[in-house]
This record gives sequence, C-alpha cells and structure tokens, in this order.
Amino acid sequence: MNRQVLLPFVVVLVLTLSVRASQQPSDTNDLHELADYLRYASLNNAELKAKFEQWKAALEQIPQAKALSDPKFTYGYFIEEVETRVGPQKQKFGIMQVFPWFGKIQARTDVAAAKAQAAKQRYETTKLALFRRVKVAFYEFAYLATAIDIAKQNLELLQHFEEVARTKYLTATAIHPDIIRVQVELAKLEDILKSLEQLREPIVAKLNSVLNRPIDAELVWPEKGQPENVTLDRRHIIQALKRANPELAELSWEIQAAKNIVKLAKKKFYPDIGVGLDWIQTGGAVSPGVKGSGDDPVILMFSMNIPLWQGSYKAAEQQAKANVRKIQAQRTDVENKILSRVFEVLYDIEDSHRKTYLYGDVLISKAQELVQASETAYQAGAVDFLSLIDAQRMLLKYELDYERAVTNNQQKLAELEMLVGAELPTGMIID
Repeated sequence: MNRQVLLPFVVVLVLTLSVRASQQPSDTNDLHELADYLRYASLNNAELKAKFEQWKAALEQIPQAKALSDPKFTYGYFIEEVETRVGPQKQKFGIMQVFPWFGKIQARTDVAAAKAQAAKQRYETTKLALFRRVKVAFYEFAYLATAIDIAKQNLELLQHFEEVARTKYLTATAIHPDIIRVQVELAKLEDILKSLEQLREPIVAKLNSVLNRPIDAELVWPEKGQPENVTLDRRHIIQALKRANPELAELSWEIQAAKNIVKLAKKKFYPDIGVGLDWIQTGGAVSPGVKGSGDDPVILMFSMNIPLWQGSYKAAEQQAKANVRKIQAQRTDVENKILSRVFEVLYDIEDSHRKTYLYGDVLISKAQELVQASETAYQAGAVDFLSLIDAQRMLLKYELDYERAVTNNQQKLAELEMLVGAELPTGMIID
C-alpha cells in the first residue's frame, strides 16, 4: 500500500465538501429539514473537523516512512597537516548514506498506510456518530413541536368542555363541581403546555452544540416529514454490519498495521548498510617531480551496524506479536458488543413500530369516538362530567404516546444505521 492508493480518498472527500459547501444554507434560518441539519453538521462540527485533520496527518506519515534517513556529511580539518609523499593533507570531506536492510522501508510504509486507513475509519465512525446525534436531537425537536400542538388542541377542547358545562349549569342541568373539574384540568394542561414550551431552549442548545453554532442561536421549528419504513432483515443487517461498520474496519486496519510492525521487528536482526565517499584535499609535494603530487585521494566507504543485542530484538518481535493478538481480541469484543446492541435496538424498533400502528390506527380513533360520544351523552345527561374528562385525558395520552412511539422509532433507526455503518433500505420488513 502507498500514498497514491490513499490519495484519491482525500481528493474525493475534498471535492465532496466543496460541493456541499456550495449547497450549504446561507442563513441558518434555512435549517428546516433533516437533510439541512446533516449537511450543516458535516461541514461545521468541530469534532468531525478534528478527525479529518487527524486523517490528513496520518496520510502525511506515509512519505516520511518511505524516505531514507538523511545523508551524513562529515568534515575534518588537519590542525597539523599530515605530510605524505605526494603532499600535505589539509582537510577532509565525507558523505555517507545509510540504506535499511531489504524490506524495512516497505514494512515501514505498510505500517503508515494501514494507520492512515485506520484514521480514515475513525473519521467515518465519528461522522456516523455525529449524524446519529443530529437525528436524535432533530427528531426530539420535531416531537416537541408536535406535542405542543397536541397540547394546544386539547386545551381548546377543554375550553369547549368548560363552555358546555357552564351552559348546562346555567340551565340547571349541571352542577357547579363540573365547572371546577374542568378548570382544574385546564390548569394542569396549561402547566404541561408551559413545560413543553420551556423544553425548547435546552433542545435547541443541544442541536446548536452539535452544529457548532452559538448555544443561544435561534432555530425555527423543523419540518418533521413522514416517517419512512425500512427493511429490517436480521441476516442482511448482520452481513452489512460486518462489511460496513467503520469501527470494525478501523480495528482490522490496526491489526494489519500491527502485523507489519512484526515484520519490521524481524528486520532488526539484519544490519543497515552505509555507502559513502571521503575526499582529502592534498597540497603539492615538497620535492619537485614527485609522481601524483597534489593529487586528492578519494575513498569509497562502507559501514554496517552490528545487530549484536539479539535479546532486545527478540523481545521487540514478541511485543509486536502480543500487540497483534491484543487488537484481534479487541476487535472480537467490539464486534460482539455491537451485535448485541443491534439486537437490542431491533427490539426497540419493532416495539415502537408496533406501538405506532396500535396508537395511530386503533387507539386514537377510538379515543376520538369516545370523546364525541361522551360529550353527546353528557349533554343528554346520560353520563357524568368525570367520564367526559377521562375521555379527554385518554385522547391526549394516546396522541402523545403515538408521537413518542414515532420519535422513538426514528431515533432507534438512526442508532441502527450508525451501528451498521450504512443507510437502511426503505420498505418495512421485519424478519
């Protein structure tokens, strides 16, 4: 592996970021849909930028690993000139280049390349975790907007019930406690509404922190959109996870780097070879007519370090092998934990999906029918006012429970996509 193999990844990423930058909302008030939030976060999140720079730094390690050590230049000045037959030696110049043993540079380069790939996967892991955080906060923000609307609608319904109770009271067909009961319920619902409205500030602050915006910056209510069904085939998900999860891929590259370090450790048993030249400046001979007078000698030099301390080299090799085994065990442990978490998330998705249909298709419509029937029966004097209040409470609960189930489903799907490392295909199939 070399830098040329990895460089296209950086080029593609830079071009992608440039295109995205041209599509980035010019005004943060343009943040409406989830895609707007994800695009903004990918371009501005500080943690993601740090991981990208870490990846770039790792790439720059590759040409350093390929390079030879700097040539060594030496200079010597004869304080007392050495008189030779052909003349006095005045000064000496030398240059030496050391060449690592065969395979050392390649092993060193392979280590750096694998480390760069691991850094790339760390960047991908951070991006997936960031997108999950954005989605969770976005869906919570959207849930809050819907919950406030539901609370307001139920508040209007209670106010209507208060008018009904007052009308019946004025006609002497209702008792005063009915009015008190509805006023109590109104006060309780107004408190719930106030709590929901005050919850906007911390949720917006969380979103702003993820987007790397000022904590107190304003955000408009999001456009939630319709929840999409996705394919949840367990076998497909597990296969996709093992193939695409960047955290596992990072550890795989770390294993590859560690194996190359083992190769490099084995090369320590072999010497590095140095090749150089020495040139000695020589003056003219004292006696005239001496053959070679003033000729400067040039010396071809060879050097070699002696790998004498075999025990330390063997220890370095064993250390590198132990590091391989350690990372392999870490990868197995991480994979087991991720798979375990996937099954927990799948249960949560299926549970929230079932609740979504239960509340959306059955309970809410039945609760609405019950409210209408209870109001008609109350006006006719067939039921007491408490039955009407209970029906309204049930409707409020089921409407909020439905939105909570939808939000939980979307948030868990976001976590599942993070664990798998890829978007899930649409079309709900639970196998």
